[in-house]
Amino acid sequence: MMDFRSDPRFKGITPFERRVWLSSPMMHGEELRYMTEAYETNWMSTIGSNIDAIEDMACKYTGAKKAIALSSGTAALHMAIKLAAQKLYGAQKAGSGMLAGRKVFCSDLTFSATVNPVAYEQGEAIFIDAEYDTWNMDPESLEHAFDLYPETRLVVAAHLYGTPGKIDELRRVCHIHDALLIEDAAESLGAVYKEEQTGILGDYGMISFNGNKIITGSSGGMLLVKEDSAEKQARKWCTQSREDAPWYQHEALGYNYRMSNVIAGVVRGQFGHIGEHIERKREIYLRYKEGLKDLPVSMNPFNGTCSTPNFWLSCMLIDCNAVCSVVRSDKETLYVHSPGKTCPDEILEALSSFNIEGRPIWKPMHMQPLYRSNIFISKSGSPCKKIDVGADLFSRGVCLPSDNKMTNQEQDIVIDIIHRCFK
Repeated sequence: MMDFRSDPRFKGITPFERRVWLSSPMMHGEELRYMTEAYETNWMSTIGSNIDAIEDMACKYTGAKKAIALSSGTAALHMAIKLAAQKLYGAQKAGSGMLAGRKVFCSDLTFSATVNPVAYEQGEAIFIDAEYDTWNMDPESLEHAFDLYPETRLVVAAHLYGTPGKIDELRRVCHIHDALLIEDAAESLGAVYKEEQTGILGDYGMISFNGNKIITGSSGGMLLVKEDSAEKQARKWCTQSREDAPWYQHEALGYNYRMSNVIAGVVRGQFGHIGEHIERKREIYLRYKEGLKDLPVSMNPFNGTCSTPNFWLSCMLIDCNAVCSVVRSDKETLYVHSPGKTCPDEILEALSSFNIEGRPIWKPMHMQPLYRSNIFISKSGSPCKKIDVGADLFSRGVCLPSDNKMTNQEQDIVIDIIHRCFK
C-alpha cells in the first residue's frame, strides 16, 4: 500500500492521531445501566428482562408482529431461511439441509452473510444483479431468473447500505411466481419504504446489531416474523431444538443462537437513540454530497418519493470517464494515476495514509472465489461496458467514513483528500 504523506498533492495535511472510522459504535450511558442490571440480578445467560424488552421494542419500532433476539444477524437470516424452506418444502430429509437440491435467488451485490445461510441448508444460491437506482436487487433481472428457473420459490434480497430496494416490484415478481421473499435488513434498521419499516416488507425479515450498525449490541441480531407458529419454531431451533420433556430431549438438529441478556442490555440502551443516529448519518451524507459536487462523482442513490434510507454508510461512485487505469486480482490492485482521474484503490490508500478508514463497495458474490461456479443473472447491463452492474459499482465505488462521532472538520479533510486524488 502506498504512503501518500510525501506526495506533493497532499502537502499540508497531517495524519490524524485519533483514527477516523468508517462506522463505529456510539454509546450514550444507558447501555451500561442495563448491562449492570443484568450483572446485579445475575441474569447473565440467554433469558432476562433485557431480552424481553428489546424484543418488545423491535416490534413497536418496526411494526413486526413477533421479534426474536439472536446471537447475530446471520443467525437470524439462517432461521428465516429455514422457516421459509419448511413452509415451502416441508420437513428436511434425514442427513440433508432443508434446501438440499433447491435453488434460491439472492442479491449479488451484498456481504457474504446474506447468502451463506443458503449454503448452510445445502441450497444453491443463484445471484441476481443489482440496479443503479438503489444498488439493490434488480426486479427485471429477478423476473428473467424466474423465466430461466421457474421452479425456484425463494428470494433473499438485501437493502444495501441502509437504502431500501424496489420492494413493490420485487414483491410483484415473487407473487406472480408464488415465491417467498426474505428481507436482509441488517444494514437498514430505521429505513422506511412507503411509510413502512424495512424488515417487515417481505415474508420474513431480520436486522443486525453488529458493532458498526445504526445501533449496536456489539453483536446480535433480530428475526422478524408474522406468524405465531414461525416464532415458536424458530425459538425451538435456536435453543438446540430441545423438546418439552423433564430431561434434555432432542429429536431434531438445533442451534445455540440465543442472545445474551448482557448483550441485550447494550441494545436496550441504544434503541432510544435510533432517530438521532439516523439524523447524524443523514447530515454526513448531505455534507459529502455538497462537498463533492464539483467532482466527477455521485453519491449512493435512493428514491426519495417512496423511501427514506437510514444513511448507514455514505458511498461515492466515480464517473466512468474519470476512473484511472486499474487492474485488480483477488487480493491485490495495481493502478496508474492520471491527472483528473482516480480510482477507489487510490482514494482508500490516500485516506489510510492519514489514519482514515474507508472501504471498497461490496465485491459481488459471483466474483467471490467461494461462489464463482454459481449461476449469475443480469438483465440491465452497464454504461461503463462492464459485464454487469454489480461489478461496475464495485470497480468505481467507495464507502466513505460515516462515523457518527466524526467531526465536521474531520469530514472536511476527508473531502479535501478526495479532491486532491483527482489532481
